[in-house]
Amino acid sequence: MTPDSSPSSVDDPLFESGHRIFANKDLLKIGHVPEADRIVGRDEEISKLAKRLNGAVHGYSPENVMIYGKTGTGKSLVSKHVCQRAQNAAQDGVKIGTAYIDCAEDNTETQAISSLAAKLNDESSTGISVPHTGLSTSKYYKLLWKTLDAQFDSVIIILDEIDLMNDDSVLMKLSRAEEAGKIDCSVGVIAISNKIQYVDNVNERVKSSFQHKELFFKPYDANQLREIMFNREDAFQDGVLSEDVIPLSAAFAAQEHGDARKAIDILRHAGEVAYEAGAEQVTEEHVRQAQQHAEKDRFRELVNGAPTQAKAALLALTELSVNSNDDAFLTSRVYDQYERICNHLDMDILSVRRFRDILKEQAFLGVVEIEKINKGSAGGIHLQNRLIEDPQVVRETILEDSRMQDWTRE
Repeated sequence: MTPDSSPSSVDDPLFESGHRIFANKDLLKIGHVPEADRIVGRDEEISKLAKRLNGAVHGYSPENVMIYGKTGTGKSLVSKHVCQRAQNAAQDGVKIGTAYIDCAEDNTETQAISSLAAKLNDESSTGISVPHTGLSTSKYYKLLWKTLDAQFDSVIIILDEIDLMNDDSVLMKLSRAEEAGKIDCSVGVIAISNKIQYVDNVNERVKSSFQHKELFFKPYDANQLREIMFNREDAFQDGVLSEDVIPLSAAFAAQEHGDARKAIDILRHAGEVAYEAGAEQVTEEHVRQAQQHAEKDRFRELVNGAPTQAKAALLALTELSVNSNDDAFLTSRVYDQYERICNHLDMDILSVRRFRDILKEQAFLGVVEIEKINKGSAGGIHLQNRLIEDPQVVRETILEDSRMQDWTRE
């Protein structure tokens, strides 16, 4: 075969000529940014964010924005969408650069800045080489400033899951770069967090330099989730989805705080379950299997890596949730259950203070929700703890640990 020739297709019974379930599976990828008419229920948020970034379109400084909201409420999607539109709408002669950083992956200052420099640099245009590793943080900053000034009038940087960064130095240095004379290019930062208290915990100097506007994303309701998934229906072959698949997927996701990411994940996995089973159509049963599988996968990742004491604390809250009509419990009550579990499993019992810290860590990971309850001047302030996910799924996942399997409900 010559280098210019391409191999002819060969029918092989080992492989299907076309997928019987999916037509375009990419539409169901979590990071996929759909066209404007596929984005549901976020017109107001899109408009507000565009106003904050409008300066970049005209070559001026965009505003810094702090976006809050639970997982799967469209924060990243809308941010990427508006940045793309800002680039397209740039006035004559104005060059806008955009970059997205996932702070769960690039969670140190050096990693984030080196990734930014690499993503924003066009070496053929700037003549600047950005190595992935090997330089100090300060040198990566210098490379970043050079690449920005060489190419752009304005840059918009998305820092997703900013609360997972080791410190807030990146936020301060990016927001102060122009003022400090590091660059002539203007920089705007969109910081995204699931933690509404994030800015309250950052350094005062960072707050002063960031000077942000806030934007809050509410969870999707069941109707919006249905519309989101109907807009992705063409990811499947015609006629493959039974009529109850999308409504049921939306209902499951609506129960889980309006998480569109989870809704799409359930829909995608239901198709995979149907395919693996050799089915010609995706049905309600495939959705139920997909939902159970998604729950177990998520918690297996979060829980399997947790220390044994954290698993015991979670198991205590789980047992109360499974065996009670209530869904939230005072820390003192959870601690009492924790003591019983530790005694049964012959484990060391942590102090109440350390136990509270463990519950806070689990709240940070999104497994537990903690709410302050004010019982007045006589009763004081107490903390109530609630599992965010299905207690049965949490319990099943925890008990996969051989150390925890000896536990039996009293």
